[in-house]
Amino acid sequence: MKVLFQGDSITDACRDRSDPHELGQGYPKYAAKYIKEAMPDTDFEFLNLGISGDQTANLVARLQSDFIDIGADVVSILIGVNDTWHRAETREYLDDAIFEQNYRTVLEAVRKTGAKILMLEPFLIPVPDKLYFYEDLYKKILIVRKLAREYADAYIALDGVLAQAYLEHEPTYFAADGVHPTPDGGSDFIGKLYADAFVKMMKK
Repeated sequence: MKVLFQGDSITDACRDRSDPHELGQGYPKYAAKYIKEAMPDTDFEFLNLGISGDQTANLVARLQSDFIDIGADVVSILIGVNDTWHRAETREYLDDAIFEQNYRTVLEAVRKTGAKILMLEPFLIPVPDKLYFYEDLYKKILIVRKLAREYADAYIALDGVLAQAYLEHEPTYFAADGVHPTPDGGSDFIGKLYADAFVKMMKK
């Protein structure tokens, strides 16, 4: 079973881009570990093609080479925070309709391949210098939730699940800068959520 991780720096996580099978130090590494433990009789091929800094438009631009041509059985996508972050200083945010169309274009193309789709919503850890991102990001999160209802075989509501987890851990335990998960905190946490959602999806 071929599983493709796609997204931005949260997925990239310092991976070796010369080898797509090298999963980096983020949630894909943990997700693969937990999935293999849960499904030991399945032969998996995991690939990570996340690229740091990517926005939804970048996924559209590499849709053929980095999605369609891969021929994955499962495609997961975590994207969106950079569509806000890269415009946050000026607050000249990307129009929500363009964001939705970009994401929808990717999902439509992946659906046509027959691959199962696992979506993870963008999130923000509440650190003081980035809290204002929510004035745009939350609208994008709601769009992703809407798209998930249309396209996803499995969905992880990360922003909401993390908000619940803050009752047990200081928010920065998950991501010190508010965006990039810590290895043993956020990445491991997301990896477990991913594996749980993956296994449940495959049992349907």
